[in-house]
Amino acid sequence: MEDVLEVYHRPHDEKRPVVCVDEASRQLIGETTQPIPAEPGQPERFDYEYVRNGVATLFMVFMPLLAFRSVWVTERRTAKDFAEVLRWLVEDVYAEADKVVLVCDNLNTHKAACLYEAFPPEQAQRIAQKLEWHYTPKHGSWLNMAEIELSVLSRQCLDRRIESAQEMEHEVEVWQDDRNERAVGVQWRFTTADARIKLRKLYPTI
Repeated sequence: MEDVLEVYHRPHDEKRPVVCVDEASRQLIGETTQPIPAEPGQPERFDYEYVRNGVATLFMVFMPLLAFRSVWVTERRTAKDFAEVLRWLVEDVYAEADKVVLVCDNLNTHKAACLYEAFPPEQAQRIAQKLEWHYTPKHGSWLNMAEIELSVLSRQCLDRRIESAQEMEHEVEVWQDDRNERAVGVQWRFTTADARIKLRKLYPTI
């Protein structure tokens, strides 16, 4: 926990950018009956029956010091999908950086090994060497700012039935672009000093 909190209080460094990554799955829901449009004094109405159209995965990539986020919509949630997100960060976005400081949880795919599943060994090693991993503790995923962004996305954009991955990708892109244009960030105030007071039960007694 203190390791992650220390990362959040580092000043912005173009050579060592901080990136938070998290992921979530969302069910794709289709309609069996055409919804009845809204009328004066009457909201839009939906039938209680629906069709399951599979699941889409959302990878949230959040740069807290730049108030910028990028959301990837994929069909799966595999190690190779996560590896492609890492490749994009290292080779495309931060090719000139010395290290990409990565904050993520302890999901089993969130390891350097995922790179070797997706890419040739030489490329996987190059990417791995540019990553500085910082893991949130077990039951402490709330320390990941990308999880906060996913929560906002769920409330503002995904709180309704979305039928297909293409529709979800469009809706998410509109949300993402608007939030980036307004440079909406996360006002993180929780510090190590706060943790030692408010979460003192987690610390050993000496």
